[in-house]
Amino acid sequence: MKFPFKLRSDAQFDCVGFGTNAVDFLIEVPHYPAYDSKVELTNYIRAAGGEVATTVAGLTRLGLRTAYVGRFGDDDAGGIGWKSLADEGVDMRFAERVAGAGTQIAFIIIDERTGERTVIWQRDTRLGYTADEAPSDAAAMAKVLHFTPHDTGACLRMARAARSAGTVVSIDIDNVFEGVDDVLANVDILISSAEFPERFLGISDPRIAITEMRSRFGCRIAGVTLGARGSLLSCGNVFVETSGFAVPGGCQDTTGAGDAFRVGLLYGLLSGAEIEEGARMANAVAALKCRSLGARTALPTAGELSEFLQKNI
Repeated sequence: MKFPFKLRSDAQFDCVGFGTNAVDFLIEVPHYPAYDSKVELTNYIRAAGGEVATTVAGLTRLGLRTAYVGRFGDDDAGGIGWKSLADEGVDMRFAERVAGAGTQIAFIIIDERTGERTVIWQRDTRLGYTADEAPSDAAAMAKVLHFTPHDTGACLRMARAARSAGTVVSIDIDNVFEGVDDVLANVDILISSAEFPERFLGISDPRIAITEMRSRFGCRIAGVTLGARGSLLSCGNVFVETSGFAVPGGCQDTTGAGDAFRVGLLYGLLSGAEIEEGARMANAVAALKCRSLGARTALPTAGELSEFLQKNI
């Protein structure tokens, strides 16, 4: 089944990402600590992350043209985050560093037995965008605009500008934000976490929830990520259920696996794959990401992805 979009041929970028970046402090422990206890860590790294920043970095690593729209603090973490994207080859002309602001950070505790993680995060309010501050010209320069809805007014303006230019709009959502209904009504691809539909709609059955989201908001593709179990997507009246892949060498860290899923799905769309193959790519990129600590450390190249898919037909 083909993706139901005609991609622009006049766009400067394959994907423009608008939204969160972060610097993650990843702490691996033998087991998740009980309340009021002590546990010795087994590994610790500091690495760049953030949902949208990770997605554009992953798409760039796969060979696509990307740009990032977002704000960093002027602190040490901001320098790390900015450099991590620039070194990947992401276009940073629309990114900013905000004087006096702290870059978003996350402390992530990883259970080494499973690779599952708990995230404790903080985002400085000065990193947010108002609707008037959103660089809508950037949204009109890509085949795909991909964002997280933390700044809903700005996202709505970006989405409308993108659609006016013929750009496909994709959202990564896992929490309910004020004004998100208006944003979702201007989205073409709605991929959420497995938990979001019940938080948002009160519907626990994923098929019913996905059908309701598509009906209510008119998005052409909707779906949920299901962790190790894979994913469930819907296009038209057809559901595409895709199994997850075993992580080569075992799962080390699930941080950023959902962001990696979006990398693979958007890569499938932008490279001309059909939806079923795009879903396989998405689950494959997510599995490969889990090989190492950090959201971006083990994101694959196009060659690595192709080889992995060939070995797992």
